[in-house]
Amino acid sequence: MKPLSSWPQTTRTKIVGVFTDIDDTLTTEGAITPDALQALHNLKAAGLMVIPITGRPVGWSIPFASTWPVDAMVAENGAVALLPDATQNQVTKIYQQDLVTRTYNFQEMQRIATRVLKEIPGTVMAQDCHGRETDIAFDHSEFHHLSQEQIQQVLKLLQEEGMTATVSSIHINAWFGDHNKWHGAQWILKELTGRGLKQEIDQWVYVGDSTNDQVMFEHFTHSVGVANIKRFENELKYLPKYISEQERGAGFAELAQLLQK
Repeated sequence: MKPLSSWPQTTRTKIVGVFTDIDDTLTTEGAITPDALQALHNLKAAGLMVIPITGRPVGWSIPFASTWPVDAMVAENGAVALLPDATQNQVTKIYQQDLVTRTYNFQEMQRIATRVLKEIPGTVMAQDCHGRETDIAFDHSEFHHLSQEQIQQVLKLLQEEGMTATVSSIHINAWFGDHNKWHGAQWILKELTGRGLKQEIDQWVYVGDSTNDQVMFEHFTHSVGVANIKRFENELKYLPKYISEQERGAGFAELAQLLQK
């Protein structure tokens, strides 16, 4: 990973939008800091599109999608998008899966969650689970600690059940379907603009901090890890191209400032 400051200006000036993770990328200790929030405002004022994409649940995401200066917010690792409408002070939800599929999957996920809690001692559901519609999540570092061995046990069980499973900086997330952050990013840009992300990938940057961001690091020409990504460096097959000096929200603000130069 190269220092973020080494990103050539001639390349940065071509950027039209930013996709970003939320937890430990925009937020610090669970809350967005004033410098990161101001960075979002500055990016929008500079004419860039800004789209957070997160493993957090749709219910948790709605208050932020309705108040942060963003074009959309993609939740539950690409399954649900929130479209803010400032004129009507509301947020519209759109999904990648139809209602029948979501209903069946939801029932199956509750069964599997019960199995995980029963068969793997020490596991607990993430506290934000009541806001989830298309996935389940187990806490490993937010309010409860799991060892690497326990995390691997959970992943193995989820995968045996045919689920897609990833590990973020705080949660183990699992769902049915082949969607992920990369598919979600392509989907929401097509929904918003009718354009294909693959065709303009060199005009976008992705910012993240953990292993569930590596699908984005793999596909984006321009990618940035905030400094706390070093925690996961040995677990990442695909690393971001650049790394900020600062951690979490301060690292995001560092990127935003660079994009405005």
